Amino acid sequence: MSATSEEGELAERARAFWRAHQAAVCDVQEAWAHGTVLRASRHPSYYSFNMVRVEEEPAMDAAELASFADSVLGDLRHRRIDFEQIEPGQARRADFERMGWKTTALVWMHHSDPGALGADEGFDVEEVPYETADGLRLAWHMEDFDGSAYDESFRAGAQEIAEARDVRVLIVREGVEPVAFAQVERAGEEAEVTQVFVHPDRRGAGRGTSMTRAAIRAAADVGDLWIVADAEDRPQRLYERLGFVPVCRTMELTWLP
Repeated sequence: MSATSEEGELAERARAFWRAHQAAVCDVQEAWAHGTVLRASRHPSYYSFNMVRVEEEPAMDAAELASFADSVLGDLRHRRIDFEQIEPGQARRADFERMGWKTTALVWMHHSDPGALGADEGFDVEEVPYETADGLRLAWHMEDFDGSAYDESFRAGAQEIAEARDVRVLIVREGVEPVAFAQVERAGEEAEVTQVFVHPDRRGAGRGTSMTRAAIRAAADVGDLWIVADAEDRPQRLYERLGFVPVCRTMELTWLP
Protein backbone atom coordinates (compact mmCIF):
# COMPACT_ATOMS: atom_id res chain seq x y z
CA MET A 1 0.00 0.00 0.00
CA SER A 2 1.40 3.44 -0.92
CA ALA A 3 1.87 6.15 1.70
CA THR A 4 -0.94 8.18 0.11
CA SER A 5 -3.44 5.30 0.12
CA GLU A 6 -2.51 4.42 3.70
CA GLU A 7 -3.13 8.03 4.78
CA GLY A 8 -6.49 7.94 2.99
CA GLU A 9 -7.45 4.72 4.75
CA LEU A 10 -6.50 6.16 8.14
CA ALA A 11 -8.54 9.29 7.43
CA GLU A 12 -11.58 7.15 6.62
CA ARG A 13 -11.07 5.12 9.81
CA ALA A 14 -10.83 8.32 11.86
CA ARG A 15 -14.09 9.62 10.39
CA ALA A 16 -15.78 6.24 10.94
CA PHE A 17 -14.62 6.20 14.57
CA TRP A 18 -16.02 9.66 15.27
CA ARG A 19 -19.27 8.99 13.42
CA ALA A 20 -19.79 5.81 15.42
CA HIS A 21 -19.31 7.74 18.66
CA GLN A 22 -21.85 10.36 17.59
CA ALA A 23 -24.28 7.62 16.53
CA ALA A 24 -23.99 5.98 19.95
CA VAL A 25 -24.92 9.23 21.73
CA CYS A 26 -27.35 10.94 19.35
CA ASP A 27 -30.96 9.78 19.29
CA VAL A 28 -31.67 11.96 16.24
CA GLN A 29 -29.68 11.53 13.01
CA GLU A 30 -31.37 13.14 10.04
CA ALA A 31 -29.81 13.27 6.60
CA TRP A 32 -29.76 16.61 4.80
CA ALA A 33 -28.47 17.47 1.35
CA HIS A 34 -24.80 17.66 2.36
CA GLY A 35 -24.48 15.62 5.53
CA THR A 36 -26.30 14.82 8.76
CA VAL A 37 -28.11 16.77 11.48
CA LEU A 38 -27.35 15.28 14.89
CA ARG A 39 -29.24 15.77 18.15
CA ALA A 40 -28.78 14.22 21.59
CA SER A 41 -32.00 14.99 23.44
CA ARG A 42 -30.57 14.04 26.83
CA HIS A 43 -27.58 16.37 26.40
CA PRO A 44 -28.78 19.53 24.61
CA SER A 45 -25.83 21.68 25.76
CA TYR A 46 -23.18 19.23 24.52
CA TYR A 47 -22.10 20.91 21.29
CA SER A 48 -20.40 17.89 19.71
CA PHE A 49 -23.67 15.93 19.66
CA ASN A 50 -26.11 18.71 18.71
CA MET A 51 -24.91 20.03 15.41
CA VAL A 52 -24.92 20.11 11.62
CA ARG A 53 -22.31 17.77 10.14
CA VAL A 54 -21.11 18.79 6.67
CA GLU A 55 -19.75 15.74 4.87
CA GLU A 56 -18.97 17.26 1.44
CA GLU A 57 -18.68 20.58 -0.35
CA PRO A 58 -22.11 22.09 0.46
CA ALA A 59 -22.36 24.66 -2.37
CA MET A 60 -23.80 27.12 0.18
CA ASP A 61 -22.23 30.27 1.51
CA ALA A 62 -21.67 30.99 5.19
CA ALA A 63 -24.91 32.91 5.62
CA GLU A 64 -26.93 30.10 4.03
CA LEU A 65 -25.26 27.49 6.26
CA ALA A 66 -25.86 29.60 9.37
CA SER A 67 -29.51 30.01 8.38
CA PHE A 68 -29.83 26.24 7.90
CA ALA A 69 -28.29 25.66 11.35
CA ASP A 70 -30.85 28.09 12.79
CA SER A 71 -33.68 26.14 11.19
CA VAL A 72 -32.65 22.73 12.55
CA LEU A 73 -31.11 23.77 15.90
CA GLY A 74 -33.42 26.66 16.65
CA ASP A 75 -34.57 25.44 20.05
CA LEU A 76 -30.97 25.19 21.34
CA ARG A 77 -28.96 28.03 22.87
CA HIS A 78 -25.94 27.33 20.64
CA ARG A 79 -25.31 26.68 16.97
CA ARG A 80 -22.68 24.22 15.74
CA ILE A 81 -21.48 23.25 12.26
CA ASP A 82 -18.70 20.71 11.77
CA PHE A 83 -16.91 20.23 8.45
CA GLU A 84 -15.52 16.70 8.09
CA GLN A 85 -13.11 18.02 5.46
CA ILE A 86 -11.34 21.25 6.26
CA GLU A 87 -11.26 22.83 2.79
CA PRO A 88 -14.97 23.83 2.62
CA GLY A 89 -14.76 25.15 6.18
CA GLN A 90 -11.58 27.09 5.50
CA ALA A 91 -13.14 28.70 2.42
CA ARG A 92 -15.98 30.10 4.57
CA ARG A 93 -14.05 30.68 7.79
CA ALA A 94 -13.58 34.44 7.51
CA ASP A 95 -17.26 34.97 6.73
CA PHE A 96 -18.35 32.92 9.76
CA GLU A 97 -15.94 34.82 11.99
CA ARG A 98 -17.37 38.13 10.76
CA MET A 99 -20.78 36.83 11.86
CA GLY A 100 -19.44 36.15 15.36
CA TRP A 101 -18.80 32.40 15.14
CA LYS A 102 -15.85 30.77 16.90
CA THR A 103 -13.86 28.65 14.43
CA THR A 104 -11.33 25.94 15.25
CA ALA A 105 -9.22 23.98 12.78
CA LEU A 106 -8.52 20.48 14.08
CA VAL A 107 -6.21 17.66 13.09
CA TRP A 108 -7.00 14.01 13.73
CA MET A 109 -3.87 12.04 14.59
CA HIS A 110 -3.16 8.29 14.72
CA HIS A 111 -0.58 6.71 17.04
CA SER A 112 1.69 4.95 14.57
CA ASP A 113 5.11 4.82 16.26
CA PRO A 114 5.13 3.20 19.73
CA GLY A 115 8.93 3.49 19.77
CA ALA A 116 8.72 7.28 19.95
CA LEU A 117 7.46 7.42 23.55
CA GLY A 118 10.87 7.93 25.17
CA ALA A 119 11.59 8.25 28.89
CA ASP A 120 9.24 9.63 31.53
CA GLU A 121 9.77 13.08 33.05
CA GLY A 122 9.62 11.69 36.58
CA PHE A 123 6.10 12.76 37.57
CA ASP A 124 3.96 10.29 39.50
CA VAL A 125 0.89 9.47 37.43
CA GLU A 126 -2.07 7.77 39.09
CA GLU A 127 -5.40 6.48 37.83
CA VAL A 128 -8.37 7.99 39.65
CA PRO A 129 -12.19 8.07 39.56
CA TYR A 130 -13.68 10.36 36.93
CA GLU A 131 -14.81 13.04 39.38
CA THR A 132 -11.30 13.61 40.74
CA ALA A 133 -10.42 15.68 37.66
CA ASP A 134 -13.62 17.77 37.62
CA GLY A 135 -11.84 20.92 38.80
CA LEU A 136 -9.35 20.66 35.96
CA ARG A 137 -12.13 20.02 33.42
CA LEU A 138 -13.83 23.23 34.53
CA ALA A 139 -10.54 25.17 34.29
CA TRP A 140 -10.07 23.84 30.75
CA HIS A 141 -13.62 24.75 29.77
CA MET A 142 -13.16 28.29 31.09
CA GLU A 143 -10.16 28.83 28.82
CA ASP A 144 -12.42 28.61 25.76
CA PHE A 145 -15.90 29.42 27.05
CA ASP A 146 -17.56 31.19 29.95
CA GLY A 147 -19.11 29.18 32.75
CA SER A 148 -22.68 29.43 31.47
CA ALA A 149 -22.46 26.21 29.45
CA TYR A 150 -20.77 24.21 32.21
CA ASP A 151 -23.57 23.46 34.63
CA GLU A 152 -24.24 20.26 36.55
CA SER A 153 -26.32 18.87 33.70
CA PHE A 154 -23.43 19.29 31.27
CA ARG A 155 -20.90 17.86 33.73
CA ALA A 156 -23.04 14.82 34.48
CA GLY A 157 -23.77 14.29 30.81
CA ALA A 158 -20.09 14.41 29.90
CA GLN A 159 -19.37 11.82 32.58
CA GLU A 160 -22.18 9.56 31.39
CA ILE A 161 -20.92 9.70 27.80
CA ALA A 162 -17.31 9.06 28.83
CA GLU A 163 -18.20 6.16 31.10
CA ALA A 164 -20.11 4.51 28.26
CA ARG A 165 -16.73 4.29 26.52
CA ASP A 166 -14.77 2.65 29.33
CA VAL A 167 -13.13 5.90 30.38
CA ARG A 168 -9.81 5.92 32.26
CA VAL A 169 -8.65 9.10 34.00
CA LEU A 170 -5.00 9.77 34.91
CA ILE A 171 -3.68 12.65 37.00
CA VAL A 172 -0.55 14.23 38.41
CA ARG A 173 -0.86 15.88 41.81
CA GLU A 174 1.00 18.64 43.55
CA GLY A 175 0.48 17.94 47.22
CA VAL A 176 -3.09 16.67 47.31
CA GLU A 177 -4.34 18.78 44.40
CA PRO A 178 -4.54 17.43 40.83
CA VAL A 179 -2.65 19.81 38.53
CA ALA A 180 -2.75 17.81 35.28
CA PHE A 181 -4.92 15.08 33.83
CA ALA A 182 -5.46 12.91 30.77
CA GLN A 183 -8.53 10.99 29.73
CA VAL A 184 -8.68 7.90 27.51
CA GLU A 185 -11.94 6.49 26.16
CA ARG A 186 -12.26 3.13 24.48
CA ALA A 187 -14.73 1.78 21.92
CA GLY A 188 -14.14 -1.83 20.94
CA GLU A 189 -10.61 -2.21 19.60
CA GLU A 190 -10.12 1.54 19.21
CA ALA A 191 -9.48 4.29 21.72
CA GLU A 192 -9.14 8.06 21.85
CA VAL A 193 -7.11 10.30 24.11
CA THR A 194 -9.96 12.76 24.56
CA GLN A 195 -8.38 15.18 27.01
CA VAL A 196 -4.90 16.24 28.08
CA PHE A 197 -4.76 19.32 30.29
CA VAL A 198 -2.29 20.98 32.63
CA HIS A 199 -3.34 23.79 34.96
CA PRO A 200 -2.07 27.11 33.52
CA ASP A 201 0.07 27.72 36.64
CA ARG A 202 1.91 24.40 36.19
CA ARG A 203 2.74 24.39 32.50
CA GLY A 204 6.18 24.16 30.97
CA ALA A 205 7.70 21.51 33.23
CA GLY A 206 6.83 18.38 31.26
CA ARG A 207 3.56 17.42 32.92
CA GLY A 208 1.68 17.53 29.61
CA THR A 209 4.19 15.17 28.05
CA SER A 210 3.94 12.81 31.03
CA MET A 211 0.15 12.81 30.87
CA THR A 212 0.17 12.07 27.13
CA ARG A 213 2.69 9.23 27.54
CA ALA A 214 0.62 7.71 30.33
CA ALA A 215 -2.53 7.94 28.21
CA ILE A 216 -0.81 6.21 25.29
CA ARG A 217 0.39 3.41 27.56
CA ALA A 218 -3.10 3.02 29.04
CA ALA A 219 -4.34 2.19 25.53
CA ALA A 220 -1.36 0.10 24.44
CA ASP A 221 -3.51 -2.93 23.58
CA VAL A 222 -5.90 -1.26 21.11
CA GLY A 223 -5.75 -1.51 17.35
CA ASP A 224 -6.14 2.23 16.63
CA LEU A 225 -5.40 5.06 19.04
CA TRP A 226 -6.56 8.56 18.10
CA ILE A 227 -6.07 12.05 19.42
CA VAL A 228 -7.48 15.35 18.11
CA ALA A 229 -5.37 18.51 18.32
CA ASP A 230 -5.83 22.16 17.50
CA ALA A 231 -4.20 22.34 14.07
CA GLU A 232 -2.89 25.83 14.84
CA ASP A 233 -1.48 25.29 18.33
CA ARG A 234 1.60 23.70 19.90
CA PRO A 235 0.19 20.39 21.26
CA GLN A 236 0.22 18.92 17.76
CA ARG A 237 4.02 19.08 17.80
CA LEU A 238 4.13 17.29 21.17
CA TYR A 239 1.86 14.52 19.92
CA GLU A 240 4.02 14.06 16.83
CA ARG A 241 7.12 13.65 19.01
CA LEU A 242 5.32 10.89 20.90
CA GLY A 243 4.43 8.90 17.80
CA PHE A 244 1.17 10.38 16.48
CA VAL A 245 0.86 11.23 12.79
CA PRO A 246 -1.72 13.60 11.22
CA VAL A 247 -4.31 11.81 9.09
CA CYS A 248 -7.06 14.36 8.39
CA ARG A 249 -8.11 17.91 9.16
CA THR A 250 -11.57 19.14 10.11
CA MET A 251 -13.16 22.38 11.25
CA GLU A 252 -15.59 23.20 14.05
CA LEU A 253 -17.71 26.35 13.94
CA THR A 254 -19.65 27.34 17.04
CA TRP A 255 -21.98 30.22 17.71
CA LEU A 256 -22.07 30.61 21.48
CA PRO A 257 -25.03 31.50 23.69
